[in-house]
Amino acid sequence: MAASRQGQRRRGYAQTVSPRARVGIVVAALAAAAAGAVVGIVAVQTSGDEAGAAPAATTAAERPEGAPPLVLELGFRRDAEVQDLQRAAGLYRAGRLGEARAIFDRHRSLEAKVGSAFARWPADTVKLMGRLAALNPRSALVQVNLGLARVWAGEAGADDAWREAQAVEPDTPYAITAGDLLHPGFARGLPTFVPSFEVPASITELPPARQLGALERAAGGGVHERLLYGVGLQRVGRPVSAARAFAAAAHVAPQDVEAQVAAAVGRFDKARPAEAFSRLGPLTRRFPKAATVRFHLGLLLLWSGQVEEAKRQLRLAERVEPGSPLASEAKRYLERIGEAEAR
Repeated sequence: MAASRQGQRRRGYAQTVSPRARVGIVVAALAAAAAGAVVGIVAVQTSGDEAGAAPAATTAAERPEGAPPLVLELGFRRDAEVQDLQRAAGLYRAGRLGEARAIFDRHRSLEAKVGSAFARWPADTVKLMGRLAALNPRSALVQVNLGLARVWAGEAGADDAWREAQAVEPDTPYAITAGDLLHPGFARGLPTFVPSFEVPASITELPPARQLGALERAAGGGVHERLLYGVGLQRVGRPVSAARAFAAAAHVAPQDVEAQVAAAVGRFDKARPAEAFSRLGPLTRRFPKAATVRFHLGLLLLWSGQVEEAKRQLRLAERVEPGSPLASEAKRYLERIGEAEAR
């Protein structure tokens, strides 16, 4: 209910957000949150800044300075092209667009073409991104960046592009970024399930690029292995696959509290947060002494911007299972919230 009221407030506020404020919100949504999502969401709540859809257009005087932010997700690749793209992206961020363009133009991948279009800012970027969208209608990479180009150019349609990114490739980091941009009142990214048990050393000792494959191979084992595979999928930006892995764990272990909690967390969607809350809330009655229920309820509330209720649930997580790993994790979150509120 509270989440629904918050959504209504956000939609109403959308009509009053100035174009310049919208640009600031976009930048904040994309910024690397060095202090973590906890600090980010508390900052939103204490400043009172909420926003909804992008305005239809901006005037020339209201357009942001500089080139729009460029979003490239290159994963674990370490080949020569990726090194070039990373270097070009760094030059682009530094404002050295000509040098960035020269590097992007050496390659023919879609990431390179998007980078090349952005490095031509402001003359041809929106036009070239429109062409890329027409040629690659099912690319979330293109749609996310098309929306950013439209905002910076003062054109309408940014939110349409970001919704399309979520629709065509929902199981990608680009879809998560699109969600950040569409719902800036939420914490950045998506909440990750936190298991109460350790990841085996046989996994953590592997190079990062090999860990997900090892988790997948182990997922045919017990419930813990299935849950860890879901967490791995979350961490590489595959929320749809993670939700399926958690749901499978919950199906095979209907009495396992962590599997049931993970299945609820995996359903969290910024456009429809009630789907997760409606499954997690009843678990507080079914498993009243389980810290994982209270902890993850607090986590989802925090992500949704309901900071005071989130703190109450995190404190309950500490009390219902004192000394447990998730009680300690709840304490750490409360400390971070306190630090953020004191700023």
